[in-house]
Amino acid sequence: MEQPNFSYINSFSGGDKEFEKKIFEVIKAEFPIEKAKYFDNIASNNFELASNDVHKMRHKISLLGLEEGFNLATQHESNLQADNKNLHEKYSEILSVMGRFLDAL
Repeated sequence: MEQPNFSYINSFSGGDKEFEKKIFEVIKAEFPIEKAKYFDNIASNNFELASNDVHKMRHKISLLGLEEGFNLATQHESNLQADNKNLHEKYSEILSVMGRFLDAL
């Protein structure tokens, strides 16, 4: 499975470590809340709200250099809008990988 990395953030930070630190602080603060909301909405079969949650987290997936994860999240968001959660397990794996990566920062 694809692993989170700093490459995308490094590509636009210009080496500004303070900027990078702020980006990661925002991601670390928002991610657990958004992840919990997503799982709550999936459990409640509220696919519209779950789709919104995926949309918000999709950008964090991209920032962490997960190109395949971003593509899967985009498809999952579309599927949820059609009341289809067939990509939930794969998406959950991405969230787990991201959580471990962020916890290690």
